[in-house]
Amino acid sequence: MSAPDGATGPATGDPAPEPVTETTTEAPPLTSLSTQAARQLTTTTKSVPQMQAISSRWLLKMLPWVDVKGGTYRVNRRLQLRVGRGRVQFEQNGADDIRVIPETLTELPVLRGYADLDVLKEIATHFQIREVRSGEVLFEAGQPVTETYLVAHGRFTRYATGKYGEEEVVGVVSDGDQMGDEAIGQADPLWLTSVRAETAGVVLALPWEVVTEFTDRVPSFAAHLEAFVERHRKPMNRKGEADVPVQAGHVGEPVLPGGFVDYELAPREYELSITQGVLRVHSRVADLYNHPMNQTEQQLRLTVEEIRERQEWELVNNREFGLLHNADYGQRISTFTGPPTPDDLDELLSMRRKTRLLLAHPKAIAAFFRQCNRRGLVPGTVNVDGHEVPAWRGVPMFPCNKIPVSDQHTSSIIALRTGEADQGVVGLYQTGLPEEFQPGLNVRFMGIDTTAIISYLVTAYYSIAVLVPDAAGILENVQIGRMPE
Repeated sequence: MSAPDGATGPATGDPAPEPVTETTTEAPPLTSLSTQAARQLTTTTKSVPQMQAISSRWLLKMLPWVDVKGGTYRVNRRLQLRVGRGRVQFEQNGADDIRVIPETLTELPVLRGYADLDVLKEIATHFQIREVRSGEVLFEAGQPVTETYLVAHGRFTRYATGKYGEEEVVGVVSDGDQMGDEAIGQADPLWLTSVRAETAGVVLALPWEVVTEFTDRVPSFAAHLEAFVERHRKPMNRKGEADVPVQAGHVGEPVLPGGFVDYELAPREYELSITQGVLRVHSRVADLYNHPMNQTEQQLRLTVEEIRERQEWELVNNREFGLLHNADYGQRISTFTGPPTPDDLDELLSMRRKTRLLLAHPKAIAAFFRQCNRRGLVPGTVNVDGHEVPAWRGVPMFPCNKIPVSDQHTSSIIALRTGEADQGVVGLYQTGLPEEFQPGLNVRFMGIDTTAIISYLVTAYYSIAVLVPDAAGILENVQIGRMPE
């Protein structure tokens, strides 16, 4: 049956669809020259080759550079009587098998310079593994020293009782540090501070009677300890340097003490390091494709940028002279809670005079700003060569992506005093090189081979020197991840 007029379809109730007529729209004919065709008679405006890896390289800019004409820079210092601390290293084969690397025991001040490896290996076997719970007190101030400790893993807080009975945090001990060797030479050694574990950790303990037994049994060990104690009994200033006798506040005509300033007999020498590369350009490219930009010039520019980036990386990370590996361990501190707080940076700045700059990974700077935000603090800024740079306590904080971030999402913040006049940190280079392209960097023509390849040797000579230990300090174990609110 057919639906009556005006009725809708039985299933949908909608009016019957009207027939669709297909229409096509043709593009109107062009009345002028198209842009695609016009480009055949023009050229493009081009940028110079860009490079993502170029960074601000603030370390290279802010270091005062010393011209080292002889290729070697010697740092002369007063005789140091107090031996600096190093860090012991460990090898781990599972959670229950952690061993001291015997050769690194010489990083302990009391064993610095001891050469009998067999004795060191035997001492290493006497360390006992001990797991520590978070909040556990390892020892308390005033207790007798019955063990010495090496921290394999974890963060421990040194604290003492204040004048009015309150608890005062006086330091943080972390991986590789040691506790107890300062008792050498004392008849009845007592702990001067208490130590509490802030995180779960592992320490290696050496019973004090083992040290006594080795002293009685091994003559070379006993002689080394005796020399260590005797050296530390000599008069020294607050920095551990051999003292110069003077007298003050006297009246009349007393006999004045006399003496001299003694020097280190084996001062450290820094030889200029090197970064090199060979730039190759085909002669056909160099001859024909130089407009509007010189191909060789652009190739050289980017090669030099890459070398300068590597130069800054070496100044931070090189194991022989880089800042992270050559800062004195007495100038290294750990964060109290993990993230970099204003309190942590205040302590870092308090360890030296005239701190000129702070270097930190951009993520570490962001983590510090988050801690400032939590406390309602606004870090200041300083103007450096026309750039507004964030600052803390008036010290500019420069980003440096060459400072590594570990797998545990921790990094470091470096504080520097710079300049020879202030006994700080200085960069080393040599100017006046043959075919010098930039200060300390030269480009030397190496010839054209049989395949028409032109070669240029690009070389940068550089190093960095820390004139006195407190010129460089490091805030370590800086957590850069976001903390829960």
